[in-house]
Formats: sequence, structure tokens, C-alpha cells
Amino acid sequence: MRRLAVAFVVFAALLPLATRTARAQGTPSGAPAPPAGAMLSQNGYSGSVPTKLEPDVLQLSLKDALARGLKQNLGVLLSSEDVRAARGGRWQQLSSLLPNVTTSSYMNGSQVDLAEFGFSFKLPPSAGFTIPTIVGPFSYFDSRAYVTQSIFDWKAINNTHAASENVKSSQATYKDARDLVILSVGYTYLQAIADEARIETADAQVKTAQTLYDQASDQVKAGTSPAIDGLRAQVELKTRQQQLIQAKNDFAIEKLTLARVIGLAPGQEFELMDKSPYEPFAGMTVDEALKRAYDARSDFQAAQADVRSAQYSRKAAEGGYLPSFSVSADYGLAGTYPNVNIHGVFDARGTLTIPIFQGGRVHGDVLQADARLEQSRQRLENLRAQIDADVRTALLNIESGEEQVAVARSNIDLAEQTLAQARDRFRAGVTDTVEVVQAQEAVASAHDSYISSLYRDNYAKISLARAMGLAEEGVKEYFKGN
Repeated sequence: MRRLAVAFVVFAALLPLATRTARAQGTPSGAPAPPAGAMLSQNGYSGSVPTKLEPDVLQLSLKDALARGLKQNLGVLLSSEDVRAARGGRWQQLSSLLPNVTTSSYMNGSQVDLAEFGFSFKLPPSAGFTIPTIVGPFSYFDSRAYVTQSIFDWKAINNTHAASENVKSSQATYKDARDLVILSVGYTYLQAIADEARIETADAQVKTAQTLYDQASDQVKAGTSPAIDGLRAQVELKTRQQQLIQAKNDFAIEKLTLARVIGLAPGQEFELMDKSPYEPFAGMTVDEALKRAYDARSDFQAAQADVRSAQYSRKAAEGGYLPSFSVSADYGLAGTYPNVNIHGVFDARGTLTIPIFQGGRVHGDVLQADARLEQSRQRLENLRAQIDADVRTALLNIESGEEQVAVARSNIDLAEQTLAQARDRFRAGVTDTVEVVQAQEAVASAHDSYISSLYRDNYAKISLARAMGLAEEGVKEYFKGN
């Protein structure tokens, strides 16, 4: 009996570690598995720009969390500014093709010492006159409008096309950033729901362990059970209390992580409204999912735009070999003052620039453009394969998750029936607390498995929506009641 008691104490001490290990192993395939509070710590989508503190306790649903994240998450805000920067770059390139019109006016008063410039006039006295060495003072003004226009510049034309493709790429990247926010917020919210459910499960297990301990203590005092039964029940109670403390801490940290992702003010109090959402998945074939992914995935569209931009950049580099032609003109008024004498002035010219030898600069530009084009094509093909893997992985995880949810539900019923029978047997004196403790461990494991399988299933659905580039629409479809 003494060896049995020692073995039981060791088992109880190792149980919390085993439970936490099982929880880490229960993270969905392909999903991040960091400790609580460290989710995506190296990712810009784990940060946000906080809003103002609200006095009331927020009732936060999954839908509300997603809406807040799409407004305040750092990743989507930075991506939005990237779009504006790309538009600015396009205007910079376009300016070389559009007319440039300026105007300038000036007034000038001068007096010139000719000797300063080396002019020295020495006429003989017989000439009857002298040439002064000082000219002036004299005053004049000039006011003109200037216009320049590029008629043909192959390099500037293709640079403008490349900048336009960069804008399209940035816009697609912004939409992809919104999908990543959906994934980040969904991951964090679902993890918080799972942690909250574990608190409820751990609290129920504490109450069950307390009842067992009270019953075992009464029987020990009455002399109908050995003292080891009371010790086992007490160790079980302390173990469950320890798990409850850990579950509460995990949940509090996960709430902080969620607040950071969606931009809640520091110290903002909130409660989660949705409790373990579940919606059966409508079947979808791999081919159908892949077709939707290639049509809608924003990062794939951005990669295609990058390839087109690189193609135009290469053409722009080759444009360095070609001549360019531009025209310029100005018109204005000029005259003298204070005796105003105004007359019109103008100038017009056409400029043809023909490159002859530029020291290999254009050749270097073409080589660099070729390298960028090949890199963009390689990234596109890599992303094409990655999308295929993402879609297939998500579908496999959903299929597995649906089956695990069904099995976990039935396992809870069986474990609870086993616990009820074990408690009845212990109450009748047929067995000792070992059987009851083992049954209680089975119930706890069944509940934790159900929570983990439900989390995996929900996260797999969000992952599929992200893999198809339809995260915002997909979340509404898969979680209709939330």
C-alpha cells in the first residue's frame, strides 16, 4: 500500500506537465504554437494602434473583434500607407510624361564696370569723345511662362507602366493584409475561447475533486476506508486546483494578446461573448477550392502584378538605348523701367537626344532588370505551389477536425458515465479512490480533447478561408451564428 501511495503521488505531480504537453501537441497542423501571450510576436500583425479607453466592460464577439482588428491592427494600417506611397511613386513617374508648366518673373537693376571685364578704351583727344568705363545704372524686367513636354521617351513610358503595376500590387497586398488580420484575430480569439472553456472544465473538476475528498475524508473518519484513500483524494484536489490556477493565468494572458491584436486601449476590460462556436462544414473539393484560391488570393494577384512591373522595368532599362524627343517653349513680357517699354518675348525649341556611348550603364540596368524579373517569376511560382499546399492542408485539417469533434463528444459521455459508476462503487465500498481518480482523469482528458478538437476545427475553417483569399467572407460563412 505504501508503494502504491508513493506511485500515486508521483503520478499526480506529473499530471499538470502532461496536460500542458498534450495541449501544445493539440495545436492545429500548420498553425502557430507559441506559449500564451507570445502569439506572432515577431509579426507586425500582432500589434495595433490602440483606441481610447472605454468606461464600460466591452462585450466582445468574434465579429466585433474582427471588425476592430481590421480598423486598428498595425499590419493593415501599414499596408494601407504602402498603397498611398505606391500612388505617390506613380505620380512621380507620370510627371515625366505630362506637361510641366512654370512661370517666373524678375526685375533687375544693374551698373557695370567694363574695366572689371578687361575692357579699357583709350581714344586720342582728337577723337572728340570718350567711351565711359561705367555703364548704367539701367533697369529691366522679364516675366514669362515656360512649358516642357516629352514627345517620346520609351524609358519614362515603361517606368510609368511599372509604377502603375506597383500600385496594383500594393492594393492587392493591402487586401491580403486584411485576410492576415482575420487569421491573426481569429487565431487569438479562438485560443482565448479555448482557454476560457478550460477554466470552466477545470473549475468543474475542482468541484468534483472536492466532493470526492469530502466523501473520502468522511469514510476515513468512519473507519470504512484506509487513510490512503483520503490522501489520494487530497492530492487529486490539489492537482485540480493547480490546473485551475494555470488555466486562469493562460486565459488572462490570452486576453491581453487579443487586446493588442485588435487595438483595445491598455487596461480595457472586456468579456468574450462567443463560447466555442461550431458550424458544420459544407463539403468542398480540392479542385474547387484551388480554383477559388487562384482567382481570389490577393497575395497571388500581388505577385502577378510584381511580375508585370518587372517586365515594364526591363523595357524601361532597354529604353536607355533609344533616342528621346521633347519640346519646350516660353512666352512673356519684357521691358525697361522706370521708363516702361514693354514688348512680347518668346522662345521655342525641340530637343532630340541620341545616346551614343554611356559607359555600359544601360547594359548594367538591363542586367539588373533581368535579375529582378526572374526573381519575381520564381516568387510567383513558389507562391502558386504554396497556395496549393495551404488549401490541401486546410481541407485535411477540417476533415480531421470534424471527425475529432464527433469522437470527442461521444468520449465525454462515456467518461462521465464511467465516473458516475466509479463514484457509486466507491460510495458502496466496492472499490477505493484509485478507480474514482482514474475515472475523473478520463473525464478531464475527454473535456480537454473536445476543447482542443473544437479549436482545431474552427481554426482550420479560418485557415481555409485565408488559403482561398476569402477570409472576410469565409468567416461570415463558417461562423454564421457569431
